[in-house]
Amino acid sequence: MIKVVLLGSGNVAYHLALALNSAEHVELIQRYSRNATNSILFDSSIPHTCDLETLLTADVYIIAIKDEAIASISEKISHLKGLVIHTSGTVPMHALDSKLKRGVLYPVQSLSIKQHIEFNEVPLVIEAAKNKDLELLHQLASQLSDHIFNLDSVARKKLHISAVFANNFSNYMFTCAQTLCQKNQIPFEVLRPLILETGKKIQYMDPLEAQTGPARRNDQQVIEKHLGQLSGEHKEIYEIVTAAISKTYQPK
Repeated sequence: MIKVVLLGSGNVAYHLALALNSAEHVELIQRYSRNATNSILFDSSIPHTCDLETLLTADVYIIAIKDEAIASISEKISHLKGLVIHTSGTVPMHALDSKLKRGVLYPVQSLSIKQHIEFNEVPLVIEAAKNKDLELLHQLASQLSDHIFNLDSVARKKLHISAVFANNFSNYMFTCAQTLCQKNQIPFEVLRPLILETGKKIQYMDPLEAQTGPARRNDQQVIEKHLGQLSGEHKEIYEIVTAAISKTYQPK
């Protein structure tokens, strides 16, 4: 049984707590947070503390907090003997205090407290400073997900950039689409099946192959008509993305 203490109360901590509690060979023995924020959302049977001095002895301590606070909190728990890991995609492993057994467990998924996630489908990227610690981390990760990837801090930072393009930027495009619909008094619900189909398609097709639309076809007539209906930021975004797509499929 792997004993775990979880530090955090946000989106990642919430979903990790659910996954850890459901894992067969893992025992979530304690949760730490500076205050009672979101505590009502967590399983009340998990012992909770607001004092780092009262952390229980565990095999693994998971720091699931804001990136900028990871280094400072690791200094405050540098006396711990268990493996201490953080969950950030951009913070290097060596940001953790050098006195600690250090590692990383990065869930490559957009996590929100209000949304249900099948955590066993979430890719987990892991890293540890020593092979023995990596073995323990792999055992833990395997209890949580069916998709484990070993990547170092440099590769993980590059992966995070890719994730921003795939998730954050694409979601902003949905926001633009919704704004345009609202402006023209069109129900955004009309586009939801299209958005879902786009996500489904790239599960079995390469995104480069799946691309469609006027920029892919180099249909200048349609592009000009679209630009004539747009203004401001939306027009700028349309021009930049259209140019990038056209360059990809019709290189000079």
